[in-house]
Amino acid sequence: MIEVFIGVVSGIVSGTGMGGGTILIFLLTFMMGIEQHVAQATNLIFFIPTSIVAIIVNLKNKNIDLKLAIMLSIFGILGAIIGANLSIHIDVSILKKCFGIFLAIVAVNEIYSLTKQYKKSKKTEY
Repeated sequence: MIEVFIGVVSGIVSGTGMGGGTILIFLLTFMMGIEQHVAQATNLIFFIPTSIVAIIVNLKNKNIDLKLAIMLSIFGILGAIIGANLSIHIDVSILKKCFGIFLAIVAVNEIYSLTKQYKKSKKTEY
């Protein structure tokens, strides 16, 4: 049952474009006790069908800049090859710390963006 919950939550977050993989890795490691390497690899498999659905929906709504998407995809594939090879050789405890730092940076960025947006909306009210 926990797998269904994790899949639904990750799918919803992924469908909104906010990176369901981040949530998926967190839930797999902390709620299910899965090793970081396995959680990250599982996330990559999870990403395939969820991204295909998101691509179809966004293509129908004409929300994709195809030239930019192709360029990002090419270099994203190169980065994925490099990153996958690096992660294989990194100790799990170091990988967990790097992931934690990444999550902290994302959280700080989100808080900063929300604060900036809130201040901007307050100025337009007056």
